[in-house]
Amino acid sequence: MKNKLLIYVGFFVLLLAGFYFAVFKDYNFSQSKLAVINNAVPAFSFINQDGKMITQRDTDDKVYVAEYFFTTCKGICPKMNANMRRVFDAYKDEHNFMIISHTCMPETDSVALLKAYEQKMLNGKLAKRDDGSYKIEDGAGPLTNTNWNFVTGDKTELYKMARVGYMIDNGKPDSSQQIKDQFIHTQFFALVDKYRRVRGIYDGLKEDEIQKLLKDIGELLKEKVDHTRFVNGFGNSPT
Repeated sequence: MKNKLLIYVGFFVLLLAGFYFAVFKDYNFSQSKLAVINNAVPAFSFINQDGKMITQRDTDDKVYVAEYFFTTCKGICPKMNANMRRVFDAYKDEHNFMIISHTCMPETDSVALLKAYEQKMLNGKLAKRDDGSYKIEDGAGPLTNTNWNFVTGDKTELYKMARVGYMIDNGKPDSSQQIKDQFIHTQFFALVDKYRRVRGIYDGLKEDEIQKLLKDIGELLKEKVDHTRFVNGFGNSPT
């Protein structure tokens, strides 16, 4: 009787294990709970501070943060990029992570100016202000940059990426304006996953949102990638 009971229990356990395997065999337990805000960030081609072409292919299998700024900005950009430097410091050794900082003034922000700006961002020392925000001061010494790109390119394409791709333009463009007269000045950061889907938008001036961004980057880096998507070309959906 005891042996029969053990057999029944063993059979039941195997049956239950088989059921759970069938239900969860395709489930990705590394999947973040972050919602998908934009499922299709468009292809792009820009030039970075080293004169290198950066395209969507450079983001394959990478999590990245996108923002917009201009090198002569004295308002929100220094505070935003001090916070972006904190993001860089946290993930600078992560080869599957990247930052793309787009100029919103390509008519003036040349490759040389972007290179000088990069050096300012990386050679400076992060300092905390009395109000809790951060700034970059002189004196820290150069950091090696492997994943922070400051890019320029065609203004139409840059602005299209902000509005249609990353969805971080905080103002509706005037359709009567020519592109040369338009200007994007947004403090928002977009977080993009390994499938080039926008998974978060964050106010680059708010400490609680920077903390959430830092946490969410870590979650997305843990997500697994289904490489079968390369069989018939790149797709934005993991299924």
